[in-house]
Amino acid sequence: MSVDAVRSDGFALPAAPRTPARPLHPFVFRHGRIGDMVMMTAVLRALHARYGAPCYVVGMDPWIHDMYRDHPDVAGCWHVPRKWPFVFGLAWPSVLRALRRSAPGPVYVFEHHRREVPRIRRLLALGGVDPRRCLYIDEEPGTDRLWLDVLLEFAARTPACVPACAYPQTGAEGLWRPRLRVSEPERRAAREWLAGVGWRGGPLVLVQPGNHRTMGRRRMRHWVERDDKAWPLDHWVELLHAIGAAQPEALVVLRGAPAEAPILERIARAAARPSVAVAACGLRRLFALCCLADSMISIDTGPAHAAAALCLPLVVLYGVQSARVWLPRSGGQSPVLPLESPHVSQISAAQVIERWRSLPRAGDPDRRGCGEDRG
Repeated sequence: MSVDAVRSDGFALPAAPRTPARPLHPFVFRHGRIGDMVMMTAVLRALHARYGAPCYVVGMDPWIHDMYRDHPDVAGCWHVPRKWPFVFGLAWPSVLRALRRSAPGPVYVFEHHRREVPRIRRLLALGGVDPRRCLYIDEEPGTDRLWLDVLLEFAARTPACVPACAYPQTGAEGLWRPRLRVSEPERRAAREWLAGVGWRGGPLVLVQPGNHRTMGRRRMRHWVERDDKAWPLDHWVELLHAIGAAQPEALVVLRGAPAEAPILERIARAAARPSVAVAACGLRRLFALCCLADSMISIDTGPAHAAAALCLPLVVLYGVQSARVWLPRSGGQSPVLPLESPHVSQISAAQVIERWRSLPRAGDPDRRGCGEDRG
């Protein structure tokens, strides 16, 4: 399907009819973390709209299958070993077969890390992929430009073997927004879980204290003194008490990956509030909770991008990484408000509470349709 504009919730609007070209499946390589792969959903939508067929995606972590489950812009996805040669991965033969089936479709390599790009080049060479199908991003994250816009700009380029006139551009890159899909059974399961921890349908506030550096005891020991995203325990406690005072009927859910359960439970014990629950859960439960919540407060990390893609109003705390580069883009028009400091610990709880109070509350019409189980 050709498109020339995108609604605010990220769904495509039909363009004027044109002579259809042969649909091509774009092949995408991106070896990123959760936030990177959420941003890529905007890119995948743009490529799908331009070439008329959903994309094949190759990442480096098993959770990519949960990320893109039933996603309308993904025809198939694989993960390859992060530290071993691709040939030792079980997905390698399937990736090569899909590369051959998708010919002469474009191959976009969004990976910019020096160690990964040669590995991808070798894989493509071993698979006999025509180099004229391939494009390699030649830019790295800077300091003053939103990285998602750089990715979308790269996706607008055309490989040498693809006739650009047959696959015209589908709109300015800033129009495309990240989009995630959550099924009604997943929402229902999340509601049941919330009811089990005391939720009665009132306001629901998600709090994401951790980031990839807090995924397990070994990483926590290594980063405890150097993590610019670490917010002190007493700040989290002050925040939880302030949320309870502002919205006494609200349930606050401390969310993190299963490996972050000790950190979440420590914060919950220190706060000692009955209206605080811990959700050490995977991506699909996170997505469903984002669809049901009213707001979120998060460290700069991948789940913040997921929340924004699902139109959840949120506040994001930044350390040395710049919000000008990494601020999540909402899947609709819901606000994403940053707070920045060279070290997150220098941001006061009062600043976060004030910023959170400015977020829209339940019933925000800009969230309608976000994450719905539809194409």
